[in-house]
Amino acid sequence: MRFAFAGIDFLGDVFETLIAEGWQPVKLFSRPCDSIYDFNDITVSRARSLRIPVQMSRITPADLAALKASGCQVLVVAGYPWLIRGWEQHVPYALNFHPSPLPSGRGPYPLFKAILDDVPEWGVTAHTLEPAFDTGPILTQRHFPLAPQETHDTLLAKCQMAAKEIAGQLVDDLPRLWEEAKPQGPGTYWPRITQTERTINWTGSIEDVLRTIRAFGSIEAFAQVDSRYVYVWEASGWREEHGFRPGSLVHKHRKHMVVAAKDGFIQITGWSPYAPGPARAT
Repeated sequence: MRFAFAGIDFLGDVFETLIAEGWQPVKLFSRPCDSIYDFNDITVSRARSLRIPVQMSRITPADLAALKASGCQVLVVAGYPWLIRGWEQHVPYALNFHPSPLPSGRGPYPLFKAILDDVPEWGVTAHTLEPAFDTGPILTQRHFPLAPQETHDTLLAKCQMAAKEIAGQLVDDLPRLWEEAKPQGPGTYWPRITQTERTINWTGSIEDVLRTIRAFGSIEAFAQVDSRYVYVWEASGWREEHGFRPGSLVHKHRKHMVVAAKDGFIQITGWSPYAPGPARAT
């Protein structure tokens, strides 16, 4: 199959898997990334090594017509922020990889909320493109359990590994999967996470605080410790009765800080200072 890929490194292994399984790439559509939380350097470098065109702007009707002229058969979307409409007259197949067990978890990036809500199971879905985000009939899914101490980074790795498996299924059986695609029906939409949801609430329990930190992992949760604002990516904690105000710094050793929560203490072992300026992306 000749295919175009629209995405970034987030699910860039899909691009590599399709190539490794014998599909021929004709073009990469990507987007600007901040190189802090969003990256596309690996995917772009791979496309350039294959000498295929790379486009960083939104796909237009003219781009779709050009895909048709190049003999492109499949448009594969994975981590692309712009809605693509009108593809039906230009390519036989257009599909999206979404990191949730659709129809649950539609939206721009549901992984944080999956951990915040302590869901027991998660998944990755490949579905056909429709005129609304994440709503097309399901081609195939991969489900997996979430561990009690799941972190954003382990969940992301599970999603990436599942996406590679799904990509292999599509290579083997896309026409049949397309013909048998199942409509989603009603689902849930999870909007982009808010700064409040990303902020540690020290008046919560030890479990609640640690869950927030795990939910963001290396993307970092936000916290106020006394009068200082910090980003946090790693911590542990224990229950203990105390008389400290939640959110107060009660102990420090080198860069490790112990902060009071409602029912115990949190030891922050991975953190960075808050730097005023553009908000860190989530």
